[in-house]
Amino acid sequence: MDMTRRRFLGATSGAAALTAMARQPPAAAQAGDDPLNVRSDFPAVAEYAFLNTAYIGLIARPVVEAGRAWLDARAHRPFEVGDMLNKTDEARRRFAGLINASEDEIGLLFSTTEGENVVVDALEFKAGDNVVIDDLVYPSTPVIHRRLQETKGVELRIVRHRDGAVDVRDFERLVDRRTRLISVAWVSNLNGFRHDMRPLADLAHAHGAYLYADAIQLVGTGPVDVRDAGVDFLCCGCYKWLMAGFGIAPFFVRRDLLDRIKADRVGWHVEKRLGNYQYQHFANGKKYEFASLAFGEVYQLAAALAYLERVGLARIEAQTSTLVAMLRRGLTERGFRVFTPAETRSPILSFYIAGAAEAATKALDAAGVKVSVQNGDRTDAYGGSGAPATRVRVAVSLFNNTADIQRMLSAAERLRAS
Repeated sequence: MDMTRRRFLGATSGAAALTAMARQPPAAAQAGDDPLNVRSDFPAVAEYAFLNTAYIGLIARPVVEAGRAWLDARAHRPFEVGDMLNKTDEARRRFAGLINASEDEIGLLFSTTEGENVVVDALEFKAGDNVVIDDLVYPSTPVIHRRLQETKGVELRIVRHRDGAVDVRDFERLVDRRTRLISVAWVSNLNGFRHDMRPLADLAHAHGAYLYADAIQLVGTGPVDVRDAGVDFLCCGCYKWLMAGFGIAPFFVRRDLLDRIKADRVGWHVEKRLGNYQYQHFANGKKYEFASLAFGEVYQLAAALAYLERVGLARIEAQTSTLVAMLRRGLTERGFRVFTPAETRSPILSFYIAGAAEAATKALDAAGVKVSVQNGDRTDAYGGSGAPATRVRVAVSLFNNTADIQRMLSAAERLRAS
């Protein structure tokens, strides 16, 4: 029997013991371990330790109710277009407040990837230009820029992480006068590494370049200030930490760059119809909303943003930081190798285990723990040569508590022993 199969069978046999643990309700949760007083809004947390918001987040009851109200209206008395556009403006205003932007700097797109495509199309790259990214980005980013390389002769330069982190000094070695864009994930989906954006912004601007931030793993986890960070462009989907749906992604363009970043498409959604088939287009973030949006998702997003405002982003960050510290301490004491740098500030923590991802996922599911488990370093997806290993990614959200972390630690320990 080869080693891979032996590990797989060993981990699978351990699932039975973990299943018994899954049937036991978390004691701390029963005792009222709910610091933010939100767990009743997420029915799933009574069933298992959901630690997978970095993949797809749970939706709070008020957001579910907003979605149901939308569908009910569609069935009986659909909203007028004007009402839907007003709700869109509400979502825009609330999102702007969440990141310390102005609402005229916000457009609503369909996905995080679309935002980066809009920026790239508008910058009019030429042969010999270059883009600098790191190898902790989401796969869409290198795909976009490899295409630039193929179609326009733009060089893609990749900063390699060291022990799960990158430093602005690593970027300094690759940025030069032909750099047009630095593109990073503000918080990495791989391990939660969080960039210090101001030094990156200063570096980009000193060379006449721009800074784009994929913020899908950041916004909704705590306070965000795009002014202080100096980012030029930001986009994020809403189905993770913003607790809304697919098909909608707020897109921030710094006000003084709105003229520079042209809308790549146009449609019926214009500011004014001047007669004789002449039109005045929006000059603000609305210009990126060229046609009908996923309005049902808009209603859910507005409700989700209002919910986050009520709970408070600073309170959310303080609570999740405490739990992540507890998780890191527990994993380190048990001898696990953690992939997330100790100094990073995010609700995502990744660590390595032995054995195959499929078996580990089944065992953790059986233990009532929902996380993401992946084979391989995954930095090799961008052309590197990361050492193969099975990585567990834990994402701690506002509804998690100490019982969830204890269950995660117990499941990891039993999985290793199986």
